[in-house]
Amino acid sequence: MDRPLRVAVIGAGPAGIYAADILTKAAPNATVDILDRLPTPYGLIRYGVAPDHPRIKEIITALHHVLESPRIRFIGNVDYGVDVKPEELDRFYDATIIATGADKDRELDIPGIDLPGSFGGADFVSWYDGHPDVPREWPLTATKVAVLGAGNVAADVARVLAKTADELLVTEIPDNVYQGLRQSPVTDVHVFSRRGPGQIKITPMELRELDESPNVEVIVHPEGMEFDEGSLELIRSKRSVKMCVDILQNWCARDPRDKQRRLHLHFLQAPVEIQGDVETGVTGLRTETQELTGDGWVRGTGEFIDWDVQAVYRAIGYLSKPIADLPFDPATGTIPHEAGRVLDLDGERVPGLYATGWIKRGPVGLIGHTKKDAAETVASLLADVDQLRPAESDDVLGHLDRRGVGYTTWDGWKRLDAHEIELGTPHGRKRVKVVPRHEMIEISRRA
Repeated sequence: MDRPLRVAVIGAGPAGIYAADILTKAAPNATVDILDRLPTPYGLIRYGVAPDHPRIKEIITALHHVLESPRIRFIGNVDYGVDVKPEELDRFYDATIIATGADKDRELDIPGIDLPGSFGGADFVSWYDGHPDVPREWPLTATKVAVLGAGNVAADVARVLAKTADELLVTEIPDNVYQGLRQSPVTDVHVFSRRGPGQIKITPMELRELDESPNVEVIVHPEGMEFDEGSLELIRSKRSVKMCVDILQNWCARDPRDKQRRLHLHFLQAPVEIQGDVETGVTGLRTETQELTGDGWVRGTGEFIDWDVQAVYRAIGYLSKPIADLPFDPATGTIPHEAGRVLDLDGERVPGLYATGWIKRGPVGLIGHTKKDAAETVASLLADVDQLRPAESDDVLGHLDRRGVGYTTWDGWKRLDAHEIELGTPHGRKRVKVVPRHEMIEISRRA
């Protein structure tokens, strides 16, 4: 490829950054602008990973190295479809890759889901991670809490709810999160999995972390610790599943540990109703006991249990939001595509438009899986180079200036990064997050 190639990536999370990295390494004449509606890079690594996960957050070191490339430019606080329209981007770039991820909770259609005290796990994660676009208060008034789900997000939500605030004070949580958790009267957190222990979606690392708090006793209830042939096949074929099952069986057999808070793991319990009313909020959760069907799936038994809880958090998966002026499948929460090439409602390719990450394949898999996904999309883009219409101008920053958009830059992020680290230093913490959007922008744009 001889001619210059200018590409916009919408979304500065791992999917977008990996796509920029792969593209610039594969095409020496390519430059990439990564635009994000947040003033900061890193997406769900900054705003979707629990603050007591320093090992996962080390991924930021690798992403930081990518963004140091002189051929990759970060432009933050730019809302695609609002601050810049798709047709406007066509003037400044040969192609656009959509990598907006997923930060919305998947719906759960059961009675009572909209009661006060029924929350989305993703919303709670955004709160404790200091996301600038969510309210800074959270109603932590329940003594007994239910968490619905058996994946890593459910584990994060349950762990943060169960831990004492002082345990999290060494992390980067903002002060309002610490103060909120410090007031929490919680004594018991119940995690409910619809399927059996052989189908658990938590990774072994996340599962072990549930048991690392000196103040929290993890209790695996023996009811539901059942296996069928489908479960045994998973255990035999996947090392991670076997590791999780071994951990659960050890916990199930051990003696009580008599700690001040308890985190209960329940298997083969499907939520069917959140109990309560609009005046009092959540007063309980009803589940239906399930039985394994031989192939690892389950069916209801018609036996129901009512649980005394005053709050319910659903953590059954993320879902992407529709993107302005782009085709979208609401059932899967994805943009229709063919090997990363965006398709319109008639199944025809949209010239110059591509997708990668969770908006492309749905919110499944771990962070590392996005590399393979990005490689496929970039390969499609490079195969199409001769058909791409060249950009008319490279003055996207001038366009944003004329529109009055207070965008942030990579140098601005480094100023904010240094400021947050400085805030944490007197307290022996790695950083303290700045939360208000206007403060992040002001610090980032200082001369």
